[in-house]
Formats: sequence, C-alpha cells, structure tokens
Amino acid sequence: MLAGLMQDSHIATLEQLPEMVAGHAAAAGLHDAVVFVVDLQETVLRQVTGRGLDAHEGGLELVVDGTLPGRAYQRVDLVPEPGGTGGTGLRRWWAPITDGVERLGVLRTDVADDGEGVREVLRALASMVALLLLSKRSFSDSYARLVRTAPMNVAAEMQQNLTPPPAFAGHDATVGAVSEPAYEIGGDAFDYAVAGTTLHLGVFDAMGHDATAGLTANVAVAACRNARRRGASLAETSRSTEETLIEQFGTSRYATGILADLDLATGHLSWVNRGHHLPLLVRAGRWVHPLWCPPAGPMGADLGLPITTCREQLQPGDRIVLYTDGITEARDTNGDEFGLDRFTEFVLRHHSGHLTLHETLRRLVHAVLEHHAGKLDDDATVLMVEWRGGHQADLTP
Repeated sequence: MLAGLMQDSHIATLEQLPEMVAGHAAAAGLHDAVVFVVDLQETVLRQVTGRGLDAHEGGLELVVDGTLPGRAYQRVDLVPEPGGTGGTGLRRWWAPITDGVERLGVLRTDVADDGEGVREVLRALASMVALLLLSKRSFSDSYARLVRTAPMNVAAEMQQNLTPPPAFAGHDATVGAVSEPAYEIGGDAFDYAVAGTTLHLGVFDAMGHDATAGLTANVAVAACRNARRRGASLAETSRSTEETLIEQFGTSRYATGILADLDLATGHLSWVNRGHHLPLLVRAGRWVHPLWCPPAGPMGADLGLPITTCREQLQPGDRIVLYTDGITEARDTNGDEFGLDRFTEFVLRHHSGHLTLHETLRRLVHAVLEHHAGKLDDDATVLMVEWRGGHQADLTP
C-alpha cells in the first residue's frame, strides 16, 4: 500500500491526494480514509476534499478542543470512536498525522480489526500522508488557503515564507515555535537550523507593527543566516546583522534579539543578547531561571555597546525559552498584563502535566489570546527547545 501510494504521489497535486490516499488505503482494509489538516492557530481540523480553491469545498471542520480527533491531535496518539459505524461492523479510528514532531492534522478511517497489527498500519499510513502533505504544501496555494481561517496581511505573508517549520526533533533536541497574531504579525520572527551537532537558535523583535517591520525582520533573519553560514561566531553574526540593517535602513529601523548556539552533544549553550528579554531556563519541571547576559543594544541602533557571549551548561531534560514582549505584556480589559510570573507558571504547570512541548506552546498562546480578549496589540512569539542529552528515543511521542 505504502509503496504504491508513494509511487503514484510523485506527480500528484494536493487536490489529488484525498482520492489517492482513500483508494490505496481501501486496498489494505482501511475504509473511507479521510485527511484533515490543522489551521495555523491550531484551533480547527479541516477536511481535505480536493475540491475548490482551498481543496476544502464541501468538507467537514472539527474543533481541536473537546473532540475525539482533537484528542488524537493533542496527545499524538491513536483514538478509537466508541461502538461501530452504523452497523457496518467496522470501527472508526483517528490517527495523528505527524512528520517527526510537527503535527499536521489527523487521519480518519474505518477498520474491521483493532489489533496491534492494524494500529501499526494506521500509524504507517498517517506518517506517509504527512510526507505527502509536506511534499505538496511548498508550491500549493490551495494548502496555504486551507490552513487559514482569516485574511493575512503582507508582513505575515512574508513571515510565513521566512520562518522554518514550527516543530523539529533530532540530535537529542526538540524545538517548537509559535507566533501571534498569526494573520497580522508585524516584526516578530524566529529561526533555527542544525549544522553538524550545533543547533542555531534566534528570536527577533523588529521595531514597529507594519509591513516595514516585517521587512526589517526579514532582513535581520537573512543577514543572520548569511553570516552564520559563512562560519561567523555569535558575536560576529549579530554584528554583521546590525551592519546590514544600517545599510538598508540607517538607524531608523532596528531589531532586538537573542542569538544562541546549543551543542547537541554536550548540552553547552552559548548566546548573545541584543537588547532583548533574557532567555528562560526550565529545569526539572519545577523552577524557571532567567539566564543573564549583558545587552549589547538592538541590532541596527548603532549604540556601539560591547557584545558579550554568555554560556550555560544544560542538564538532560532542560528547556530553554526565548520570547518577545507581546507574550508577557498582553493586557486584559482591566489593563492587567499576562506577565512573566503567569507565563512561567503556565509553562511549569503544563510541563509537569507531561504534555508535548508543542502542545504546551499551543495552549500557552491560546491562554495569552484569551487573556487579551482574542486580539493582541503586539506581536507575541515563543521559541522553545528541550535538550534530551542522550535520550533520542524520547523525542517523538
């Protein structure tokens, strides 16, 4: 089944996947297979029908919170529906569609048997569907439309093409990231990349909340990547980024940020602070500690302050949290901020609840949005990394 599906998918478009997946699945005893993908804010699961400009015409839309498919998505686990499917003798299952730790949606199918062998086939098919979706989304406007539930501004459109995927796992580390407002983001951006045994991390907060702020963030990330890929150190990379911003904007536009390197073999963390909020260290799921580093001033402000590279030795299971001020400074109708204490307490509470890093981030951002009555006045971004320190098998659920 998997070999045939893979072969047929090579020249298929997103619109052709639903029928293709259902046909190959039925030949293996998985009946009425249906693919659902999650929206950008991870609130609903939308059926891929292959019809219409968003490949969703006539399809179902299911909420993530409080439903069986939502439970499969949140817990990254197979979830059966109680009872049969209308006297057919079949049982309906929901399977998470994931690539590594990136959650793309869920797969629904009906099977005659619920033994472990069938469950393994379900997991394998869901994994193959994930790879097929990833292979099509980079050139599919239908996919981009499908995962949006509101119009997107130009700055957010740039950020969508700029930032890496919101989830990654490998080399004993898991990375998760999220930005809001997803459809009206301005100058926030995050970045990460792996080179050998080094995980490069960055979070940026450009001045302003308009399209020019988005341009500033784009230039900052591109300049950072360019210097990094030439082999520059953290300090040299941040200096090169500042020089590029000044070349483009003078000193009228700047970006704060944290640039960091994590040695995945040893857990040694290095970082520079460019006028940004301090990174947070979450240890043993019991306490949070800010990691101090003298600020060198925002990149592009040309303050001439010395750039200090700071270091910390991580322990297995430690989490590092980078964030922008939109998270902590979101205010409710009474003017009360979400605040650093509430932020860290939320991370600790959900960490101890054994949720995946990515589910913790999903719930955190929804809590921030709820605190701010559903609409943020400033961009809010969180980039979180967990170092497993030799426990590679623990990376995926």
